[in-house]
Amino acid sequence: MDLPEAASLLARASAVVGVDTGLTHLAVALGTPTVGLYVATQPGLTGLLGDERHVNLGGPGRTPAVEAVVRVLLGAGAALPFALARLAWRARKQRGYLERLGERFGAAPRATGDPVIWVHAVSVGETRAAGPLVERLRRDHPGATVLLTHMTPTGRATGREMFGDAVTQSWLPWDHGFAVRRFLRRVRPAFGVLIETEIWPNLLAACHDRGVPVFLVNARLSERSARGYARVAPLAREALGHLAGVAAQTEADASRLAALGAREVAVTGNIKFDLQVPPDTAAKGGALRALLGPARRICVAGSTRDGEEALLVQAVEAADPAADILLVLVPRHPQRFDEVAALLAAHGPVARRSAGAPVPAGERYALGDSMGEMLAYYAAADVVLVGGSLKPYGGQNLIEACAVGRPVLFGPHTYNFESAAEAALAEGAGLRARDAPEAVAMALSLLEDPSRRQAMGRRAEAFALANRGALDRLVAWLGPRAAASRGPGRG
Repeated sequence: MDLPEAASLLARASAVVGVDTGLTHLAVALGTPTVGLYVATQPGLTGLLGDERHVNLGGPGRTPAVEAVVRVLLGAGAALPFALARLAWRARKQRGYLERLGERFGAAPRATGDPVIWVHAVSVGETRAAGPLVERLRRDHPGATVLLTHMTPTGRATGREMFGDAVTQSWLPWDHGFAVRRFLRRVRPAFGVLIETEIWPNLLAACHDRGVPVFLVNARLSERSARGYARVAPLAREALGHLAGVAAQTEADASRLAALGAREVAVTGNIKFDLQVPPDTAAKGGALRALLGPARRICVAGSTRDGEEALLVQAVEAADPAADILLVLVPRHPQRFDEVAALLAAHGPVARRSAGAPVPAGERYALGDSMGEMLAYYAAADVVLVGGSLKPYGGQNLIEACAVGRPVLFGPHTYNFESAAEAALAEGAGLRARDAPEAVAMALSLLEDPSRRQAMGRRAEAFALANRGALDRLVAWLGPRAAASRGPGRG
């Protein structure tokens, strides 16, 4: 990684922990909350300067303990400036982070129904995954209020799009003692459900103290993440021990979670396979394809992350100039739409989905700058490249593309969906590329071979259908446990 790349990474980080080096001080200069670790040098002489967002620990003969660093990052008083600074930083591109700021401090809307069932889905993917579960909970608990909490504006917008006024929405409070206690006093949930990998030590401790059972469902934990939690094993064990139960996606996830201290661990599968494809998806995909070019060979790169779009454009530019391909880039984060548009503008006029105009013949790129249309993009595609997998982001959801019968390509980094990715490869529904040039070469090969492409699409759809059923298993597991360990509610 060169210095500009390092600086970009430091600027995007929520916090930086480093020893007395130039990179640590660069993080401070970039405005990122930073913890400086001192072992041989004096923080009084070379320590981090600035405001309360930057903290010095240790000194000669006073090596900082891991627990001390974690307390700085997670403790109520010390961590708050970090959270505020990061929120302000994110709000530069997404003003939604500054909306309803009081909810970040625990001032959640007071629910009117009884009981209150609390479901936390951090962002878009988790919210969509939670959709069928929320509907089942509403059906099984008539009269209850479902409180859906999020951490990102896009997750909240997705929840509003999916449920409207049928659920109550709020930000999850920051993981500070005073905020989570206020949240629980106002909400008084009967029980809580956390989707996938949301482990907040202060929140879970407060729920445990108040007698509110909390379940981690559709839980996943990659080997990489498990190694990270192992470095703070005492904190991880305490937090996971406060859960009333864990429903894991796979046996490997269950084993890793249990090793870190989770109790009552079951394997129920991945509820993302239970995606209900809306009946109008094909029609919406057809309408979108009419704008992209009915006769074009279309590859949709869905949920791309920072840096991946440039790699893909470089690969397309290096390919055979005569190759017929329309690459539709759909960034995962809407705050990056303009950034990706600027990247594409270097190669000619930019056709943006938001403009609603047809893509001119001969153009090789289009920008999918809309929300809530991912299934339509996939239905409009001939081939799908799943983003977040060309760089070490862990990969985004490949199941959606399979569910609409499209062959999937992904890069080497799929630890967030490792089980699904390996299964898709085994079933002949997908292909793994080593890098962006190989991914583009694979896409071109499939675009030039309709029979192979269609066969892969059929296998992809069959693969998605064959793995359904996790929702029923999850509900069967969750129902009696939630009923048996009902929290204080609103009485």
